[in-house]
Amino acid sequence: MPKSHTGPSPRRQRSRQQLLTAIRAHNGITRSELSGVTGLSRSATAEGVQDLLAKRLVAEHRTSPSLGRGRPSTLLIPVATQGVVAGIDFGHNHVCVAVAEASGRVLAEHQCPVDVDHHATVALDTAAKLLMRCLADAELAGPDLISVAAGIPGPLDVKTGVVRSPTILSTWVDLDPTRELSTRLGRPIRVDNDANMGAQGELRFGGARGYRNFIYVKASHGIGAGLVLNGETYHGGLGIAGEIGHTQLPDADNWCRCGNRGCLEAVVSISEVRRQLAHVRPETAGDEPDRSLARIGTDPVAGRVIAAAGRTLGRVLADLCNALNPEAIILGGELGTAGAPLLLGVRDSIDRYAQPAAAHSVNVRSADLGLRSELMGAIATAIQHANEMV
Repeated sequence: MPKSHTGPSPRRQRSRQQLLTAIRAHNGITRSELSGVTGLSRSATAEGVQDLLAKRLVAEHRTSPSLGRGRPSTLLIPVATQGVVAGIDFGHNHVCVAVAEASGRVLAEHQCPVDVDHHATVALDTAAKLLMRCLADAELAGPDLISVAAGIPGPLDVKTGVVRSPTILSTWVDLDPTRELSTRLGRPIRVDNDANMGAQGELRFGGARGYRNFIYVKASHGIGAGLVLNGETYHGGLGIAGEIGHTQLPDADNWCRCGNRGCLEAVVSISEVRRQLAHVRPETAGDEPDRSLARIGTDPVAGRVIAAAGRTLGRVLADLCNALNPEAIILGGELGTAGAPLLLGVRDSIDRYAQPAAAHSVNVRSADLGLRSELMGAIATAIQHANEMV
């Protein structure tokens, strides 16, 4: 016999989360102001506020009328969530874990190099160990942890929760990361693609605050995009929306790990850009801190290599500007840290190949959080998950 659904509808949940986000952003707002800020109807606002009050996620605060005139105003203020959350960032070559307060303030963080693509079990076990270490460093225990979220560097089937792409995460195929991590951690967990997590990190804590339609690009060993449309992550029918790294470039013939030639990420991945930089400037070889792309890019010759990569990436992003008309494109990942040369290259191609109105309206910028966008996005997702469970 099928289980009856007794929880709120998805639309009501989205409205409630939208209201909660607005209340936290203003830290004191009236119902009428809230309706104007969110664009929700008065009835939807009233219904959502009642839900939030009942769950004790917000409280009412009456203010005294000015000069003794008029009726007192009732402000809605956020109530701090009890407990802590954790975020996990699975990169292609590392696992990073952090424990944070519900405000997003990180209490402890650890990272470990791991070949995530080819050793799924090792990566998952490492994440569990790092989380326990973070809790110990923060002088916390397992029961203090109320929610966990993780980003993985590949597409996740949104219907089944299973990894389906053998060309990107070969040892993860048919694994359910949510179930695997929940078993190891004994806690509820949310899992999503790492570029989507990066988008959420910039939306909550970084350069995407204030935008409702933007594209976050994680340009690293692979290239993926997190698409935020009307304030929500767009996954597509199966969960592979934003896999722009496998867009075909007309004149490229580099072999890609997916088995095709001419994919975007085979031309402008961080590995390929560093190979080109080592060719023109051998002293830039390696990835030590003093050889960061931001520092290397100040050299005129190296800057031209990075700008060329930006123009190639910008050709693909120009098509997305025409299709989606985003307010902003935020460049993250290791290549995204290259600064002005990359930004100028991307901007040049968008201005040249996107429709003028779409090009003019889009802001191209680097991720405010740098290499921490994905980790902070996992924390933001864990916070949202915790609020939904209250």
